[in-house]
This record gives sequence, C-alpha cells and structure tokens, in this order.
Amino acid sequence: MGDSQLGVGSRIEHPKFGKGVIVDMDASYYSIWFKDGGSTRGIDRSYDGLQVLEKVESEFIPITLQEIEKALENVLDKKAALSETVELAGKWIGGTLLMKPGSGDLAPKEIPIETFFHKIVMVRDRLRVLEQNINAHKTMSDEEKVDLQQYITRIYGSLTTFNVLFKNQEQYFRGASKE
Repeated sequence: MGDSQLGVGSRIEHPKFGKGVIVDMDASYYSIWFKDGGSTRGIDRSYDGLQVLEKVESEFIPITLQEIEKALENVLDKKAALSETVELAGKWIGGTLLMKPGSGDLAPKEIPIETFFHKIVMVRDRLRVLEQNINAHKTMSDEEKVDLQQYITRIYGSLTTFNVLFKNQEQYFRGASKE
C-alpha cells in the first residue's frame, strides 16, 4: 500500500500484527494500536505491507526531516543575502594578527587578520540582532528596554578600537555620542 496520507482513526491490517487503528503520527511513522497484541507499535509511513480497511483523511500534511532541512537552507540563504558586505581596510588584507604573551615561556599566536575581522563583524551583527530583539520584546517595559540598550551602547563604545580594521566609516562601531 505505502499510503503515507492516512489520518488518525484510519483502520488498517498489518500482515504480522493484524488489525489496528492509527492513534498518532509524525512525519515518518504511524503509531498504530493493534487489537491482537493490545499494544501500540511505530510503523514507517511508507511501509507497503499495510492494507487499508477504512481510511480517515489526514488533518495535517506531514513534513520530513529532508523538507525541514531544505526549508532551513532556504531561510539561511535568504538571511545571508540580506547581510551586508563588510570590507576590510586595504592596508590589512593578507596581514596577520600576532598576539604575544607577556610570559616568555609561552608561544605567540598568529592568525590571519581576515579571520579576526570576520569575528569582529559577527560580534557587531549579533549585537544588532540582540538590539532588535530587545526593541521588539513584547513583555519588557520601556524602562527595561532602555536599561538594556545602555549596555549595548557601551559595548559598541568598547568595540570602537576595532574601527581601524573597517574600510568604510559607515560600518564603524559607534558608542554613545556627545551630541
């Protein structure tokens, strides 16, 4: 049979377990209560051995893991398309960041400046999302929102040191201005 569109209440017959009723389902399996065994078993929705005795239409269209993954990929692709391109200042392209510990017995760490820049941009982007979520929060009072916004503004101010890495001034971190 392989009918993956049966609804709860459909009566079926399984070649091994006998007659049963679908009592629940998810995207991959039917939960079927079998009269002969007095138990419930999970049967794959695509199993060909079920004979339909009485069909009840499904109230929902099941979604598979592959369909969920595809939908998630689409959302992430759309989100990535909305992200702005942030350029590293030309003088840093191909450069490295050298972090030298104060202790002579520890080795310095060198990383490509592009990697460091990417992490800084990600911090900025996540701060922006946090700020949007705070502003759109349904149960926070305006006073609570303002209080949290002050912390974000201070974080932006602390990150202004890294503005030297950005090519375009419009993309700089900005803390609280004196204006």
